[in-house]
Order: sequence, then C-alpha cells, then structure tokens
Amino acid sequence: MTTMRQILVLLPLLVLVHGKRSPYQAVLQHSRIRGRTQGPNVCYFTNCKQWYNRKVCGQPTVITYECCPGYEKVVGEKGCPAALPLVNIYHTLGAVGASTTQLYTDRAELRPEIEGPGSFTFFAPSNEAWAALPTEILDALVSNVNIELLNALHYHMVNKRLTSEELKHGATFTSMYQDFNVHVHHYPTGIVTVNCARLIKPDQHATNGIVHVVDRVITAISNDVHTIIDVDDDLETLRTAIAAAGLTAMLETDGHYTVFAPTNEAFEKIPQETLNRILGDPVALRDMLNYHILRNMQCAESIVTGTPLETLQGTVLEVGCDRNAMTLNGKAIVTKTDQLGTNGVVHYINELLIPDSAKTLLELADGSNVPTATRLFVEAGLHSHLTGSEALTLIAPQDDAFKGGESMTPALKTLLSHLILKERLSSKSLYHGQELETLGGLKLRVFVYRNNLCIENMCIAAHDRVGRFGSMFTVNKLLSPPTGTVMDLLKNQDRFSVLVGALQTAGLTELLNQQGALTFFAPTNDAFNSIPTAERNRLLRNSAELSRLLKFHLSEGLLVSGGVSSHTRVTPLQGERLELGMRNYTVYVNRVPVTDADLMATNGVVHAVSRIIKPLRQYFSLLL
Repeated sequence: MTTMRQILVLLPLLVLVHGKRSPYQAVLQHSRIRGRTQGPNVCYFTNCKQWYNRKVCGQPTVITYECCPGYEKVVGEKGCPAALPLVNIYHTLGAVGASTTQLYTDRAELRPEIEGPGSFTFFAPSNEAWAALPTEILDALVSNVNIELLNALHYHMVNKRLTSEELKHGATFTSMYQDFNVHVHHYPTGIVTVNCARLIKPDQHATNGIVHVVDRVITAISNDVHTIIDVDDDLETLRTAIAAAGLTAMLETDGHYTVFAPTNEAFEKIPQETLNRILGDPVALRDMLNYHILRNMQCAESIVTGTPLETLQGTVLEVGCDRNAMTLNGKAIVTKTDQLGTNGVVHYINELLIPDSAKTLLELADGSNVPTATRLFVEAGLHSHLTGSEALTLIAPQDDAFKGGESMTPALKTLLSHLILKERLSSKSLYHGQELETLGGLKLRVFVYRNNLCIENMCIAAHDRVGRFGSMFTVNKLLSPPTGTVMDLLKNQDRFSVLVGALQTAGLTELLNQQGALTFFAPTNDAFNSIPTAERNRLLRNSAELSRLLKFHLSEGLLVSGGVSSHTRVTPLQGERLELGMRNYTVYVNRVPVTDADLMATNGVVHAVSRIIKPLRQYFSLLL
C-alpha cells in the first residue's frame, strides 16, 4: 500500500510527468529542494510573497525552515526524520499555525464535524490573520458564535479534498456556507489566492481532508463589481460616469476584472474645466474609465514589485507596492484594497487617473518633463491650438534645449509656431525625406538615421505621447529653421568671410546654391588663419587646390549631429572617407572638433570647424 509519505515524495514527479508545472508548483518544488539542505523532511517557508527576493515591497524577507507536514524532529538528529501519523483536521489546525482557527471551531461547535467522518478542504486563517481583523468585526463574530462565527468558518470550507494542484487559476468551489463560492487565482510570481487571501502553508494533509493556511479571514461574496460600486455613496461620481460611458453592462458580466475605483474626493481634485471636458466627451470618458480597469484580476496580495499591467484602455499601469501599501505608477494612492466581487476585485483610490488618450496637447505637455516649452507655448498665445480639437502634433524641446531665462519676443513666437505641425502624426510613420508643414507655414524635413529619428536638427528623445486629438514628440534641441541655401547661410555670418571668398575662387558657389542635400564641415576664419601666412596666401590663389580642399569638407547627404554615432563614415566629394564620432556631446571629424553644429539650410547643413580637416592618413603620419 502506498503511504502518505510516499505520495508527498512522488507529488512533484507526478506534476512533471502529467503536465507543465504552474509557477506556484515551481516555487513550491524549489522551496522543498532548498529545505533539504537543513536535513530530511525540512520545508522552506517565508513570511513574504517571493522567497528569492531579498526585499519584497521594501521589507526584508524572513525565511524559516520547519518540519514538513507529518514529520517531527528527533533530538540529536538532523532535520525532521520522524514520521507522524496523520490526524484529523481539528488537530491538524493546531499543528500548522492555525490554533486560533482551532479555538474558534470549538466556540462555534464545529469541532465534531471536522473531527468526524468526511473529506473536507479547510482554508484556515493563520493566527496573525485573526489578529489583523478589526476589533468590532471580530467581536461581532465571536459574540454570536452559533450563527455568525459558524457561518464564517463554514465559508472557509469545501466539502471535498482539494490539493494545491487542484486549485486551478480562475476556478470556483462551492463552500459549505449557503453554497457561496470561493474563488481561486494564480499569478506568474507563484502566488495563489483564495478570495484574495494568500496561501502561505498549503497541502497540510489530515485523515479527513486537507488544510491550506491562508493569511487573512475571508468573507462571502455575492455581488458583482458594478454592484459594489453602485451601493457605495463614496463612489457616487464614478457610478454616474460609468453609466454615462455605457460601461455598466460590462461590469455586470462574467469576468475577472480589477477596478481601481476613484472616490468622490478623487474627482474633486481635478480642475473643473478638465473634468467637464472629459465628462462631456464620450470617447475621452470611456478611455479614462477603461484606464482604471485591468484585463485580469489582481489582488493586493499578488503584488511583489512594480509590474506593468495592461488596462482595458490599451496602455499599462505600473502596479507596485511600498511595504503594505499598493501603489499605482509609483504613487501610494490606494486607500482600500480587495473589495471582492463575483467577477473581479475593486481597489479604492483617492486620485483620478487620466490617460494620455483623454488629454489635450497642453495637458500632455504639462505631464511631461518639458516645463519651459509648456510655459513658452502659452506665453506665445498658442493656448487655443493646444487645448482645442485640431489634429496637430506638438514638438516639445526638453529643458536642456533652452539657454535659460527665455523671454517672449516676436522671433521666439514665430519659432514656437514652427513647433506645431498641421497634422496628427506618429513617429513610427515618419520616413526619410518627408516634409512636414508647421502652423507657421514652414516645411520641416525628416531624417532617418541608424541611431536616431530627426526633424531638421531636432532628434526625438522620448516615446510619442498620443492625446485625444493630437500627439506630442519630445525632442533634444530647439529648432534651427532653414533660412536659405548653404551659400546664403555662410554669407550671412562674418566668421565664414574667408571661406566665402575661397568658395568663389574655387567655383563652388553654384553647387552650394542649388537644390540638394549637402553636409559641409565649414572652416571658419580661425581655421584659415591657423595656416602659415605664406601657405595660406598661396592656397587662396590656387583655385584647383582650393577646390580639392573644400570638396574634402563636403559630402552628399544631409547629416545632422544627432545622426552621428561612433565610427560614422561619410564620403567627401573628393578625397578619402571622413571618420566621425561623438565625444562629450561634441562631434569630431577626422579628430577635428565641430565648434558649432547643425546650422540648417534649405539644401543642406553646415557644421563649423575651427581647424582645416586633413585625411586621417596624413594625421597619423604627423604623429609618427
């Protein structure tokens, strides 16, 4: 005859043979393996939710090694070598840390039932679970032992033996209290909950059943998620919003929803103008409410670290924990947890969550790390474009793009109008050479590089944010709008006066005025003045030599600094390749630093250099 001891030993092997182990079974098996280091029949327990994290929710983990169920220690021997005979459920409760449950079974006159014939599963609250009950609730149970306490204990029982392997995810089992169901959920971390109470000591076998110790006292549930919201006056505004969005029927149907329910107080914190706009826009309202609902049921006990979880709105919430508090997107705004319904769970929050898809462009900018740009857009009188229903794309430079202390001028106002595009775009749909029209009437070019996606000299520095009507690109620089050809640009800056004369002598002015896409590493006056006088004078009179030199500084294709990575190579119009790299935010060309990058022209880009660029071969020969 197979003994219970043999069954316990063979159980992990049977799980491997007959089916893939659940995360819970994997953790359980690993815990048993870890316990063997302490001797035979030692099990590994922890008071936290994941034994392999040194800290869970910011609290240190505590590990204990105890005798596995059915075994005991022997003086002078390692581990737990002595096998104990199985006892009934009543006596098993006293042996597995559920002595308070055992005591209450006496008071409720349940002891004869769990000592007698039958086969039961008892989800037994630990001693700590009973101690955590509010005093008024515990007093109400214990003072009316023959009714309330007995009912409560019967709700923790199922009239058949269920091992942890049989507690499948999403399963419901009929309890022994008026046939109310208990609900089982598994999580990828290996955590298993019963009505959101966590199994902390499973599979404690008895002669007439099995005991699973849980970390809280569970209560009967009969209402669906919508009814929980419907009967609570503190959720009155939410209830009205759900009805207006047409979500009532969904929350009454079968499912495994998690609802983060904003209280009336949460709605009151939102500016009235913003709230009225969302409540009056069915699309934005539905998006906002769906952002509060997860696709899967998530009890508070299942959270062990910050985890992104998908919402019905389609984006994610980061659900985490800080000690005993559940957090959303890193904020401890959950005020009440685990209000369990037949089709999900409700957690109360005191702050309204507004997804990007329900926000205006100005609200998107307000919620991003671009405070200077946000302020300047409003000061420039662009508020109506950023709060209306136009299909636009906002290009918002990071704070580092500004010099600091910017005051509004006509030129800056015009520049900011070029940072709003006349259509709603996604960066994923942009392509090289594409032209984008701005609110101010300028055409901006798109450049796609291996390491970056840029619009003129600005490169996208963060993921798009997509609002109700518009989208927002965060960029690393302030726009340098193209204001003429490369030749025009050089003529308008005194520092290039020697270069302008050299280009005319070399016959290259037409090239720099025609349509196209050029990159010019343009030597400044300082670069020419660094050449010995006699050599410089000879060079500036020799059109052929001058042409070769300047073409070595020119290349086809438009390359802004954001497109430069380590060992970027470009081919000049004449001569050997140019080797580019980036160091400390400075572009180097054949080891010559670019002193002023990304001067944008309609037919190219100019990068100023204060030294004449030489072939790398010549550079290395000088070193030798």
